[in-house]
Order: sequence, then C-alpha cells, then structure tokens
Amino acid sequence: MLKHPTLDLLGQLGLAGMAQAFADLAANDEVQGLGHAEWLALLLDHEATYRNDRRLALRLRHARLRHHAVPEDIDYRAPRGLDRRLFDTLLKGDWIANHENLAIIGPTGVGKSWLACALGHKACRDNRSVLYTRLPRLIDELALAKGDGRIAARMKSLARVDLLILDDWGLEPLDANARHHLLEILEDRYGRRSTLVTSQLPIARWHEMIGDPTYADAILDRLVHNAHRLEMSGDSLRRPTALVAA
Repeated sequence: MLKHPTLDLLGQLGLAGMAQAFADLAANDEVQGLGHAEWLALLLDHEATYRNDRRLALRLRHARLRHHAVPEDIDYRAPRGLDRRLFDTLLKGDWIANHENLAIIGPTGVGKSWLACALGHKACRDNRSVLYTRLPRLIDELALAKGDGRIAARMKSLARVDLLILDDWGLEPLDANARHHLLEILEDRYGRRSTLVTSQLPIARWHEMIGDPTYADAILDRLVHNAHRLEMSGDSLRRPTALVAA
C-alpha cells in the first residue's frame, strides 16, 4: 500500500529517477532484504544517473554536432598521423577549462570534423556547453541576422558557449562583413571561452584567406596565440568505403 503514495510524492517532487527506481526495486524480490540505507543509496544513485543522462542529452541537442562521435570509437590505427598522447590530453579538457583554443589541420577525409565532434561530445559529458557549426554556414546566418535585427542576440549567444567548434575554416575567402563578425566573435571569446577550428589550409595560409591584413592580424592574434595544434596527414579515410560501394 505504501508504494503508490510514495511514487506519487516522488513524482510531485520531480524525482523521476527515484520514482522509476522505486517501482523497479519494489517489484524485485532479490532486493527485499536490503536495509533502509541501502535502499536509499540505490534510489539516490538512480536519480543521479537519470539527471546526468538528461543533462547530457540536452547538452548534445544544443551542441548540434555533425557526427555522433564518441572518444571510445576513435581509431588510432588509421594512417593519418594522429598523435594519441596529444589527443588523450585534449580529451581531458584542461585546455577548455583554461579558455585556450585548438586547431585541427589536415587534408580532406582524414577525420578532422569527426575528431572535433568527439571532443565536443566529451565536453558535453563534462557538463560544458558546446556548439558546432560550419564557418561558411555561420557567416551566412550572421548576414541574415544582421538584416533582420537579430545580430546582437546571436553574437551574445556565441560568446557564452564554452566550446565553439568552427568546421571548414578557410574553405572560402571572407568578405568585409564576414571578417568583422568573425573578429567580434573571437574578441568576445578570447581568454573567456574556447574555440576549435578545423581546416584543410595550413596556418601559414590563413592570413591570405582572411584577406584584409589588419583584420587578419587581429583575428589570428585572438585565435592562434593560445591555440593547441593537431596536424594530420595521409589519404582520405573515405576512399576505401567509396571503392567498396563502387
């Protein structure tokens, strides 16, 4: 008779994890011999797990990661020059805690975006806010936001996220508006939040890609000055799949 009022009360208190655990344990004859403290510990453990799972799901939904990439699935055997020791250090997230940046550089198809998403997934697990976007798409979105008066709110939201992932950096030259918006984003984030970029272009060519020398100096100073670098090489990992499909 006790379980129904207790379940109702747990629901009213917003303790959905404990409510589910209470129902499961009450129906399990093997745990009937547990003491009150053991029961309470199990209920609290289920509630903590439930909340952590919900928080992670919310973080991942807001992150909009391009790939469902997790650290456990990283292939360190692929011939692409991935430094396992360095990447394991990056996964720990100290560089995010210290508000430093990261550049992942390499030819197309070596898994730059996937690795960036794996780092983003780990950051979500660590209860950090993450946002993934392709730089060309972000530039287009900011141009539209400027036109309809949403630019201030959009820039503010970009400044707050703990880890901003800008994929496809340097894919196309930047115009004047793009340079201005990019500088404002990096200025707001410098020393306060972390930015991760992936690029096919070596850093030596980023100045040329940005275009205007004054803007290029300012942008690179805020992005590269405190950035870790993960440089990869090798053939595209997509080629074997494409050949098999053919």
